[in-house]
Amino acid sequence: MEVQKVIPVLRIFDYEKAVRFYIDWLGFKIDWQHTFEEDSPIYMQVSREGIALHLSEHHGDSTPGSRVYIECTGLKEYHKSLIEQKYRNNRPGCEKSFYGTWCMEVIDPFGNRLTWNEKISD
Repeated sequence: MEVQKVIPVLRIFDYEKAVRFYIDWLGFKIDWQHTFEEDSPIYMQVSREGIALHLSEHHGDSTPGSRVYIECTGLKEYHKSLIEQKYRNNRPGCEKSFYGTWCMEVIDPFGNRLTWNEKISD
């Protein structure tokens, strides 16, 4: 077996809040979005620099409060850019973890956690 891609599905409850958080603040872009008919729940993909997430308003998709672990480089710069935006609902820290990374966690408006980790160079 060779895995090509893994895409987490995160439960959301409000499209506008999801856009403000994922697009306007975190800097993801909307790749595509789908509804079966007008005024039905949205299912969409957002991405940024190799990260792809599916966000779903459908009640049977995923559980609120999920966590996505992201390995990256350039975390301190990204953290600084987020703090400079003065997003009113989230001001994450960036701290050394017990497992040897710089770690930044953000919690979306629906209780999902995105945890960015950059290995600390020896």
